[in-house]
Amino acid sequence: MSTTPHTPAMRIKSHWFKPGAGRSAADQASAMAFIVFRVAQNMLKRMRGAQFDIDAGPPYFAFLREVLVFLVAVTDRIAHARLETDARSEFTVALVRHLARTLEENEIDLLGPVAAGAPSYTDTFVDLVNELTQHYAEFGADPRPADPAAGFQPDFAFVRYLGHRLEPTLPAKDRLWVIEQVMAAEAPEAVSVVQRSMRDLFDPAPRTARRSRLSGE
Repeated sequence: MSTTPHTPAMRIKSHWFKPGAGRSAADQASAMAFIVFRVAQNMLKRMRGAQFDIDAGPPYFAFLREVLVFLVAVTDRIAHARLETDARSEFTVALVRHLARTLEENEIDLLGPVAAGAPSYTDTFVDLVNELTQHYAEFGADPRPADPAAGFQPDFAFVRYLGHRLEPTLPAKDRLWVIEQVMAAEAPEAVSVVQRSMRDLFDPAPRTARRSRLSGE
């Protein structure tokens, strides 16, 4: 395996362009959910580009769920520094709900409805968020982030845990390399976009058109 080759940049709009009253936490969560979902999809695409086999179907969504939960944990930590407790809770709950809805729509399109009596796709995702965010809460921030102004930067253990969680979603031949790939290339790229997007979305000043850049699409 090798780190992801250079690919054209994916552009994500992450500013409010219209002046006006401050956006609610729910408004911010809706915008961030769109961005987070695209970042997770892009990580999966980059992994495929690095020759990791992630098959369409259940393995695709198992991988995507894990990345989404990781990004929820990162986004929530960034929100912690920007929002009061109640607003942070409103933001994160709304973020998870938006992501769960989008994920479920995609799963139904590809996999069909769940079997009778089985948990819904939404419940499966929300249960995973509730379980794993407690685990991610045990990890800290990098004491020497590359860009201190960007906000929360997950530490070594935080990112390594994502790689560990992704191992069983991949074929056995790819599991030896996934932690290295995630830590060296995929997580830094994804976290950087989330950091910039959170900074831009929470800036109340309208901006001229500028977009966060994410390689991979």
